[in-house]
Amino acid sequence: MKFIKFNDSRIDSFLFMELTDLAKTLAKSDDVELEYGVQSYYDPFEKKIFISHFWDDRKQEDMTAGLKSDVFLRAVGTVYSDLSVFQEIIRYAHTISIPDLCKQLFMLFEDIRIEERIKRERPGTKKVFKRRRELYRRHFKTQLTINQERSILTDALYCAMYVKLTADSPLEEIPPLHEQINPMIPFIESSLERVYEAHSTGDIAVIVKELMEGFDELLDKDMLNTYFFFPELDYEKAAKEPLFHDLKRKPKLSEDIKVDREKEGDEDIHEEYMEVWHRETEAPSKSFLQFDLEHGGKSDLGKDAAREGDDGDQALGTVQGSAKQTHRKDYSKLEALEEAEGEESGADAHENGKENKYAFPVMISPEPPAPEQIDVYKQHAKEIEPYQKRLKQMIQKTLEHKKTWPKTDLHAGRLSKKLIRYFTESNPRLFYKKQAPSTEIDAVFTLLVDCSASMFDKMDETKKGIVLFHEALKSVQVPHQIVGFWEDTNDASETSQPNYFNTVVSFKDSLFDAGPSIMSLEPEEDNRDGYAIRQMTKMILKRREEQKFLIVFSDGEPAAFSYEQNGIVDTHEAVLEARKKGIEVINVFLSNSPIEEAQMKTIQDMYGKFSIFVPDVDTLPDVLYPLLKKLLHKSIGA
Repeated sequence: MKFIKFNDSRIDSFLFMELTDLAKTLAKSDDVELEYGVQSYYDPFEKKIFISHFWDDRKQEDMTAGLKSDVFLRAVGTVYSDLSVFQEIIRYAHTISIPDLCKQLFMLFEDIRIEERIKRERPGTKKVFKRRRELYRRHFKTQLTINQERSILTDALYCAMYVKLTADSPLEEIPPLHEQINPMIPFIESSLERVYEAHSTGDIAVIVKELMEGFDELLDKDMLNTYFFFPELDYEKAAKEPLFHDLKRKPKLSEDIKVDREKEGDEDIHEEYMEVWHRETEAPSKSFLQFDLEHGGKSDLGKDAAREGDDGDQALGTVQGSAKQTHRKDYSKLEALEEAEGEESGADAHENGKENKYAFPVMISPEPPAPEQIDVYKQHAKEIEPYQKRLKQMIQKTLEHKKTWPKTDLHAGRLSKKLIRYFTESNPRLFYKKQAPSTEIDAVFTLLVDCSASMFDKMDETKKGIVLFHEALKSVQVPHQIVGFWEDTNDASETSQPNYFNTVVSFKDSLFDAGPSIMSLEPEEDNRDGYAIRQMTKMILKRREEQKFLIVFSDGEPAAFSYEQNGIVDTHEAVLEARKKGIEVINVFLSNSPIEEAQMKTIQDMYGKFSIFVPDVDTLPDVLYPLLKKLLHKSIGA
């Protein structure tokens, strides 16, 4: 496990999740993804918004404003751009000697145009864009000075144009740059004023081409640096693809069934138009009404191709087809209604998270413990015995207390001997009731242990803490399982990511002598935390106990194949999903050195306030004892 760095700075995972939600909301589509990049742009084919690393290493409020402005420009502004004009500019740029200047000017002008439109339509964005402009102006002024000193004329011209374009005062002018460029400055300034008058991407293209006709003759060299990135994509094809807001217009069918045009000749076609008839049918002559638009087949039949309904048709045909066979009309051969028992539905397609599309579980069982492992286990069990005995005594006393201690101040039950409140209170509670005996703890635990390679210096002490959990839970008859997890780096690929789960203590063996198998846990390779949490969530939900706990032992951020950047977000989502289903997820963060504030914040971004930090793994039993005590106390309602 390792902490992720981009440009020598850590990702603020919580901010990244906020920006992802913002992008999806503004784009009105769950298909949109967010990713960090050197420059900000939108990829229409991947449906991916890139936000720029330009905003890194700044004050938190400045970084947040800058990244939000990128999201606004790409999630909202892209809809205002004509992508076919983008392709036109690419073709034009290839015909001149300074294509980079052409493309970067076009991106700058188009961003300014859509920024102004966004601010008009969404006044709440003005503050963010104002801060964006202040930071960029400061940057371009610095770059202008540097480029002038180094005689990088084309870059100096670009920076000067940005400073002029974003000036608050009309008196601010482009400074003298070179004897060849200086005569053209009045024309440049008048062209920049027209950017704010542009109503379309086509208008921006006209301004850029007019400027480039002069620059192409005067400038010998193209731009050295990239300030605004213009990716060369197939924009003609992209212009035909649906943009963000159109992605949800077409309902998705549960099965991709294509209905043939061919008819069987027994159709009873009616010319009269009736709104209750439904065109989403499996066949022209054997169709009937269904409630859900996501079921059925795609057909090119016209609206008049329908048949007369009869009382044998079932309005809830979807339910009928998957529940039982009808005794009247036989629709068992309708493909749109067939659903095999146990087959995953479309809703479960992303149940493991989109980042884990190609991950799959490999369940393994430990080998019988070796004699030396049994000896080590006994030694650990002896060391934690004082903790285990104290927990057992505490639980026994609590259970005994619940058996005998009555509930008082009730409106019904046995009449109390203290009746003074009958005369002193308007609504007295004079009754009591004895508690029903509680003979067991209604709880179940899963301990999920990170077996990544970075655990090599912490695994031995971690096992000692796990032994405490196992012995304590076993002594009070609480079922539990202990599972180590890791991903196989060598076998992982773009389309196959095996994740191993080593169940050293299973639910059925947890109350017996299964402890020595804990010693088989060893550091392995990578870790895909979000996927592992989802797998354990499925297993815990099958249990009948009222209280369900998932304890995750880890020593850092997730790190697996194609998982590093979005692993934090995926883990956070997995934790939220488990908690919504009634599972309490707690992280125990293990370290052999003082924990940095950035590390603590990242772990809390994934697990929230339910994070326990252990700066010295040698003290793990001392930390786990109060945690286990609190959770057991809670599980019996004490």
